[in-house]
Amino acid sequence: MYLLGIDDAGRGPIIGPMFLAGVLIKKEDEKILKELGARDSKLIRHVERIKLAGEIKEKIISFNIQESSPKEIDLAVETINLNTLEAKKAAEIINQLNDNKSQIKVIVDCPSVNLVTWKKTMISFIKNPKNLEIHCEHKADFNHPVVSAASILAKVEREKSVEILKQQYGNIGSGYPSDPYTKAFLEKHKEFLKTTEIVRKSWATWKNLIGEPIIKKKLNQKTLF
Repeated sequence: MYLLGIDDAGRGPIIGPMFLAGVLIKKEDEKILKELGARDSKLIRHVERIKLAGEIKEKIISFNIQESSPKEIDLAVETINLNTLEAKKAAEIINQLNDNKSQIKVIVDCPSVNLVTWKKTMISFIKNPKNLEIHCEHKADFNHPVVSAASILAKVEREKSVEILKQQYGNIGSGYPSDPYTKAFLEKHKEFLKTTEIVRKSWATWKNLIGEPIIKKKLNQKTLF
């Protein structure tokens, strides 16, 4: 039996991409992740996350990381919704790591309030789910070391992308709408940012900033603006 943990990072920011990471291990090796100190990435200082990410990659069988650009996120928000985009990305991780032979228990930290519906959506994008035992949970990154490991890899990739953006554009802050530095950056450079693809222009924060009306859609799944 193998375990495949999946988690995201960067779902909420207005600046930069979102990442999903998947970590594949043998079930008996979950104790190794515990010994390394794998836990919810939000509880770990970033310098430790970077160190842990390297150690995790050395100990696991394989991993896969999927990136969603702001442009891709905007398109999803305007069409299928963000939860469906994340379901597609999670399925792509599974498709990449699944050998279609071994029994794999998949544990996904679910972004939707509706676990059952989101799970069905994700499964619809999986090429061969016959050998998979699929679980979608809230707080899976807190309860399962393999998901914690995925959370760490995703968070490190997210922070790496933020650092690259800072080198290109200056102090963008964390990229989250509530961050004062991010707010100041958006306000100061909003005209220039209209011509770039680093901002999620479907977010209410951006629409309010540029005076664009917000049209809310009725969706079956929770959409994050």
